[in-house]
Amino acid sequence: MSDLVRFGISLEKELLERFDRHIKGKKYTNRSEAIRDLIRDDLVKREWLEDKEVTGSITLVYNHHKRELTNFLIDIQHDYHTIILSTQHIHLDEDNCLEIIVIKGKPQEIEGLYSKLKSAKGVKHGGLAMTTTGKEIV
Repeated sequence: MSDLVRFGISLEKELLERFDRHIKGKKYTNRSEAIRDLIRDDLVKREWLEDKEVTGSITLVYNHHKRELTNFLIDIQHDYHTIILSTQHIHLDEDNCLEIIVIKGKPQEIEGLYSKLKSAKGVKHGGLAMTTTGKEIV
């Protein structure tokens, strides 16, 4: 780990009390860890806004009985094969499937893929979890 630097923060008492309750609920052992995570979250958002190479995952829940949906989703994924690292297909029950797609690339491409997949008729729910490649985060 790099050299640690200690610094002070001035906050209103009520805000600090609310923050302490919040981080206790999240099981942080101290304020420093919570603040580090807040800073990292903001830096990851900045990477997405600055069009850096990023990574993340797309999740989809859909009814596999919907005519041609599975083939349509696969065709879309083939159009974006350069940013897809891996996919996992899970049978949730007799009707529903969960697809997890791990991606790495430019935010605009990732968001384009996500939009096309999520808007496909028959997809019940979609989610995009954005994260970093770790290159620019300490």
